[in-house]
Amino acid sequence: MFTGIVEELGEIAAIEELAEADPTTPGAATADSARLRIRGPRVTADAKHGDSIAVNGVCLTVVEAADGEFTADVMAETLRRSSLGALAPGSPVNLERPMALGGRLGGHLVQGHVDGTGVITERVPGERWEVVTISLPPDLARYVVDKGSITVDGISLTVVEAGADHFTVSLIPTTLALTTLGSKRVGDPVNLEVDVLAKYVERLLAHGTVPGAGLPVPGPQDPAAPGPAQGAAHAREGVAR
Repeated sequence: MFTGIVEELGEIAAIEELAEADPTTPGAATADSARLRIRGPRVTADAKHGDSIAVNGVCLTVVEAADGEFTADVMAETLRRSSLGALAPGSPVNLERPMALGGRLGGHLVQGHVDGTGVITERVPGERWEVVTISLPPDLARYVVDKGSITVDGISLTVVEAGADHFTVSLIPTTLALTTLGSKRVGDPVNLEVDVLAKYVERLLAHGTVPGAGLPVPGPQDPAAPGPAQGAAHAREGVAR
């Protein structure tokens, strides 16, 4: 679990492209995967084989770590569903180690599981900050709300305005200087992870597992409407079940 507070602006040192049989269609095609070598002295200071490090918001597993660099394998599915497939040697990347138990939650709960990608469509610089507009895939729009949280390339940000197909964020000088969003241009892709709590609430409501979810509310003249005491009993029964 991460917090969306970038620890270090790292760099892609090398990319090894790998081809392998596509498990979904045996013998019919190949799926391209990759091994990334990433430079990040701070996040590798205590890294070891098997540890997790978020790279532009994607949780990757450390294969090897030495001399301020680490390697990680990226499967074809991850390359397709994130912007990692567009990286090249020399590309800057946002790096974050998992949150330590008992540490401060500076941003919000971030899983490192990218939900989709957006594209920067506009940048409007101001005197002290910059407003950035990012396209929003239709299937993710319902999870994004004004003043809610969203993760962009691994950065925990507050949504200024949520539209049907876009959202805006305001970036302070620190974010511009210490993350990839300082150098991203209009047309560049970014990884998006919506607030996981919204997805859980939606699924619970859809499946009716919340006591009373989806049930009609009795009107004031409905003889079946329980009084306060009956309502409390019903609530206790719901918990007991």
